[in-house]
Formats: sequence, structure tokens, C-alpha cells
Amino acid sequence: MTDPATKASLPDEYVFIVTYGRSGSTVLQALVNTIPGYQIRGENQNALYPLFQGWKAIATSPDMQRMRRAGDMSEATHPWFGAENTDPASYRAALCRTFAASILQPGSETRVSGFKEIRTIPAQPDLAEYLEFMREGFPKARFIFNTRDPEKVVRSSWWRQHDPAKLTSMIARTETAFRHFTRANPDRAICLHHDDYIADHTRFAPLWRLLGAQPAPDALARVMATRLTHATLPSHDRRRAGPVEAWA
Repeated sequence: MTDPATKASLPDEYVFIVTYGRSGSTVLQALVNTIPGYQIRGENQNALYPLFQGWKAIATSPDMQRMRRAGDMSEATHPWFGAENTDPASYRAALCRTFAASILQPGSETRVSGFKEIRTIPAQPDLAEYLEFMREGFPKARFIFNTRDPEKVVRSSWWRQHDPAKLTSMIARTETAFRHFTRANPDRAICLHHDDYIADHTRFAPLWRLLGAQPAPDALARVMATRLTHATLPSHDRRRAGPVEAWA
């Protein structure tokens, strides 16, 4: 079996739709996927996040940092034997290549790959670092941050089972991270508001400029006229986003 990390056909460009549950992100996913050459996968249980945590462990370990700075070859009897050889940048690149090849699995005609993910609230403590990991690991990636009126979010589907005040506060902190990243990377990120573009499709114009491409008018009309059917979840799956209390 070929090592997925060495797959030669991986695209250079990626688009990540980053948001929280019940924000309307599936509409964006469907819409961007109508652009020729784009293949934006759906949710993957935030599978990239544990890879980021593994990278962060070696990148920020004081012992490993100290050994990399010293550059001296450690002995086989040293408890951190070989740590001086670790390279966080190359490790991050390898992790991202493996993720793209094994999880995204872009098709042969794909020019721009990516995914949409709603599980950002659980990642809040280091969300800003996680986004930077993605930015560095996918050098040509663009980020679409999708937001929605919090009052509508807390009344939608499984969120009704959570404390509205806690959820609203967490959404606000998450959106602050989105805005900070966008201000720092204006050529690679954009914040969109669901209520705005649903009411006025011309509000997509900044997104098309960021991507350098846009759907055909009939494709846009078709997607925006399609009613999604995933709003009602089976009772066993309604808490799929996890308990809010665990994310405080």
C-alpha cells in the first residue's frame, strides 16, 4: 500500500469552512462545491485537531526545545534521546499531507480541496493556535468563517438542550477568534454572516473575490433554493456537539 503522505496528486490549494453547529455552513459547503475543480468535504469529527495537539506537544515541549536549540547529539542513555533531531515544521507538513491524502482524499479532477467543520467550540482554549497550525500546514489555504445570530443558534436543534447563556458566551469567544484571525490574514480569510447572505446573495461577493472563482448564477440559485433535511437528528445524536459545561 502506498504511503498516503507521499501521494503526488494532492492539490496545493485548500478551503476550510470553519464554524459551529447550526450556523448554516452546509449551505456554504454545497455552494462552494458547485465551483468547477472544488471539492470541499463535509465534517470529519475534527480529525485534524488531534494531529495539531500531537504537533504542539513536540513544538512546545521545554525539554525538546532546549535540545533543539543546543543542537548537541544526545547519548542513547539520555531520557530524551534523539529529541534534538525533531523538526516541528516538517512534522506539521507531514501531518497535513497525511490528513489530506487519507481523510480528504481529493479526486483526480480536484484543484481545491478542503472541508467544513463545526466542532470549533470544544477546541476553544487553543483555537487561535489551531488555526495558525492549519495556516502554516496548508500554505495556500483560505478560511471561511461562518457565523449566525446566536439567538437563532441556541434555539436550533440539539442546542436547545444546553444553557443559552453559556452557549451564547462561547459563541462570542469563538467569533472573536475568527475575527482576529481574519484581521491578521485578510488575503486568506473572511467572516461571513448567515443571516446576511441568506437575505441578499450579493453579500457573497467578497467570498468570490477571496477565492478568485464563483458559482454559475444558476448553480447559486439552485443551492440557495434547496431546503436542507438534516435539521432533525435522531434522539441518540442530538448531543453530538458534546456538553457545553465541558467546554467552559
